[in-house]
Amino acid sequence: MTVWEAVLLVAAGIVGGLAGSIAGLASVTTYPALLVVGLPPVAANVTNTVALVFNGVGSVAGSLPELKGQRAELTRLIPIGVVGGVIGAALLLSIPAEGFEKVVPILLGASAILIALPSRQRPAGTERSRAHIALQGLAILAICVYGGFFGAAAGVLLLALFLSTGSESLAHANATKNVVLGVANFVAALVFIVLAPVDWLAVVPLGIGCLLGSRLGPVVVRHAPATPIRLTIAVAGIALAIKLGIDAYG
Repeated sequence: MTVWEAVLLVAAGIVGGLAGSIAGLASVTTYPALLVVGLPPVAANVTNTVALVFNGVGSVAGSLPELKGQRAELTRLIPIGVVGGVIGAALLLSIPAEGFEKVVPILLGASAILIALPSRQRPAGTERSRAHIALQGLAILAICVYGGFFGAAAGVLLLALFLSTGSESLAHANATKNVVLGVANFVAALVFIVLAPVDWLAVVPLGIGCLLGSRLGPVVVRHAPATPIRLTIAVAGIALAIKLGIDAYG
């Protein structure tokens, strides 16, 4: 790997880490950057997953103020993320990606629209029905499976889910998303480290960039107006949905 390729990966990691910790769109820059430096698609995918572990570390560290008081919720959600990440990684190593690639643009477009709509804020202490909790858990599991399988825009899907099911605020929904998706990505990365062709020379610069960028994202969400951020995420999500749709169906 040349110096300029390493610089490119650091820069892609910074941008991806920032986008990932705010909107779950890290792979929009990190995955293509790995292709640009010459990695084949499968190696780029698994290398990207391993590097994004640093994105999870930075984004969770930046989200600590919003995570206070969420211990019970996270205790319920983290095992779901673990199971989803393992299943997704196993699927990547065993089946073709075409089926997922065709449904993701539809899910992503719908999620982007949901994010653009005003969210229902749930007052602290409000109880939810068991059916609501079960349905939310199944949806989170499906998204984490996709996150372990490929991961592009899995964060947008999770963010839309948490907003539509009554998170207290965009910042709280984003913090929860960072933890759950970080866990799913971490366990998928462990599987890939053991069983898949990880390019460690690419992981180092990309991971450093992701760590730097992801640490800033939650700070932006915390202090910036929620509506412009939601609309920006929605526009980016729709644009990515169109791009993935063209790739899948074109």
